[in-house]
Amino acid sequence: MTTIGLTGGIGSGKSVVASLLELYGIPVYKADDESKHLLNSSPQIREQLMALLGRDVYDDAGVNRRKMAALIFNDTKLLEQANAIIHPQVNRHFRSWAESRTTEFVVLESAILFESNFNRLVNICLLVYAPQDLRIRRVMARDGITEAEVLQRIQHQMPDEEKMKYADYVIVNDDINPLIPQVEKWITNDLRTINL
Repeated sequence: MTTIGLTGGIGSGKSVVASLLELYGIPVYKADDESKHLLNSSPQIREQLMALLGRDVYDDAGVNRRKMAALIFNDTKLLEQANAIIHPQVNRHFRSWAESRTTEFVVLESAILFESNFNRLVNICLLVYAPQDLRIRRVMARDGITEAEVLQRIQHQMPDEEKMKYADYVIVNDDINPLIPQVEKWITNDLRTINL
């Protein structure tokens, strides 16, 4: 089985590319979604995050994501400590998920593929790139947040120029180059001819 790492900065459109890959029958593990699920379902994560961030970071509905984001995105050390709690659990969960698949390819989709060292779990890295000003507009419209809030999240991600150094392939999602033909070409021409 070949494992594909799919990444891109916030607002790049990596989730759209993930959906297209799923249409081609390639299972996608959405690390961002799964980590949100694990925040509420894993007693180990819950206890460790409450010890780190305070008991009120969780309420009856589960983790208070807005409160948690306000804490960790304003303190690099807290962010690193929170990631050290969450990432190993996501890593284990992904490995278990991948082992249960019977397909030729699986995808690990993560906005922080390189920052979290999840790229060590994959054979191929695929980057979805979009210009930062476009990404900011997309996230503001999608999440209903301010430009400053988007920029705060972006600053905690590796710059795309740096990610390009580690990516094996780049798909451009700039609202100029058609996205679907790029994904189709990558699947039919590039992916099928990879020798690992």
